[in-house]
Amino acid sequence: MSKHLDVCRLHVSGTLVDAMRSLEKSGIEITLILDEHDRLVGTLTDGDIRRALLKGAALESPLSPHLQRNFTAVGPKTGRAEVLDLMRSRTISQIPIVDGDGRLVGIHLLHEVLGAIERPNWAVVMAGGQGTRLRPLTETIPKPMIRVAGRPILERIVLHLVSFGIRRVFLSINYLGKVIEDHFGDGARFGCRIEYVREETALGTGGALAELPAPPTVPLVVMNGDLITQADIGAMLEYHLSGGQQVTLGVRRYVHTVPFGCVELDGERVARMEEKPRLSAFVNAGIYVLDPHLVTRVPRGQEFPLPALLEQCLARGETVAAFEIEDDWIDVGQRDQLKQARGMDV
Repeated sequence: MSKHLDVCRLHVSGTLVDAMRSLEKSGIEITLILDEHDRLVGTLTDGDIRRALLKGAALESPLSPHLQRNFTAVGPKTGRAEVLDLMRSRTISQIPIVDGDGRLVGIHLLHEVLGAIERPNWAVVMAGGQGTRLRPLTETIPKPMIRVAGRPILERIVLHLVSFGIRRVFLSINYLGKVIEDHFGDGARFGCRIEYVREETALGTGGALAELPAPPTVPLVVMNGDLITQADIGAMLEYHLSGGQQVTLGVRRYVHTVPFGCVELDGERVARMEEKPRLSAFVNAGIYVLDPHLVTRVPRGQEFPLPALLEQCLARGETVAAFEIEDDWIDVGQRDQLKQARGMDV
């Protein structure tokens, strides 16, 4: 959502000159027109105003007759990948965000979706797993290439990274890796440079880091390849840089409701009872930011789980900080999670 929202909206009772002032002030080439309930009823661009004036309208003419009422809008939960698709397919650079009642709540701008600042950070996405718990779905395609809402999971991850300014992405592949290579190629059509770490044998969630062509020089983003998430990677990188820690671990709050009444005993006596308690814990979200020197600690050519690297840091007294992911996050590792992500049976 854009910081320009307050200055790019205008009441439907306004005039063409009001819209011109709004365009000048916001600098985003569109004015969003609202009714008295803050519902979005139309849009105006510089071209719409110019056409109105050429047809004889005066600057003080009401803007209502000249609105574009057949506009493109999305809901608050629409992901960056879908927004980018709409922008590209309809050749537009701004898409309003409206709630279920049609009220304006934000706006997506192309330069913000793509990441206005190109970051020097690399990203490594672990995409080599076999996905045995999702068979037979994964007998012919690797788990990260399973489609959710018409798009492979891994493509969503790549576009999400690109939207935060990351332009160099390594995909660690093993099982059916050619399927992934054929889909992504060199990454040009996804707005980044994609390179491949080809695992001859499974290297776990961390072993591929030792196979990078050169050590990174700035903090490295590492992600599991089976995540559906809107996690704010930019904020996570900034948190890492400002905190002085060696590792930033993305965590997610997990809440489980025990489906029974629980009983606490004192010997044989009942000390306390609680009906269907809710238990809460933070879980590893499968997203990491690592200081670049840590890559040299990963052994080459052998399976190595990334949590083992974090445990080494803790044993050395080095700081591992947590970054809570409050945005949408689903780990598509089992059928129940995939069903949740797809919103249907699998």
